[in-house]
Amino acid sequence: MIFLVALVSVICLAVAVIVALFFRQFIRFIPLILFVALVAGFLGGLFLWKADEVPSALIDKQVPNFALEPVGGGELLSQTLFQDGQVRLLNVWASWCAPCRAEHEMLMELKNRGVKIVGLNYKDSDKNAQNFLKELGNPFADNLSDKNGRVGIDLGVYGVPESFVVAGDGTITYKHIGPILPMHLEQLMLELARAQTLR
Repeated sequence: MIFLVALVSVICLAVAVIVALFFRQFIRFIPLILFVALVAGFLGGLFLWKADEVPSALIDKQVPNFALEPVGGGELLSQTLFQDGQVRLLNVWASWCAPCRAEHEMLMELKNRGVKIVGLNYKDSDKNAQNFLKELGNPFADNLSDKNGRVGIDLGVYGVPESFVVAGDGTITYKHIGPILPMHLEQLMLELARAQTLR
């Protein structure tokens, strides 16, 4: 469908150029033709673009280096957490994030299915993060505190929530942008299973 919108935009632009070059008596219609092309482009971007399909530059690359405290304090954890042979889901979240609340039930479901989830608490306070998890339940095997957002930036996070499937050697194999909703659950399980076979 998005190709159809792009095609309409290109056709409108081509017609505008042809009218300008060969049919000067219809030149007054050029603004209308350009307007139609612009509207087609905007509608395509608004309704057809899927944010969760934005590719990540980190696919097939290692989790970036980090040294972070767990939420609530404790010994620093590093990227070696992801290199013990176990597939994990890295979920970037925050207590102030409304979509994170919407996806939380799915994270609990993934935990119940045996998925190891590492939380990256993004630009949040430990107190607010702990209250959030006390209220809704804690799906995280480990929960890292990224108070200044540096690790999130290194991961190329556009905004919370985002999730990454990480193979047992620390390689990122899949990125999901936005909240994990019931419609995404089976795809995510497939990606986790695929990561299990890759490493």
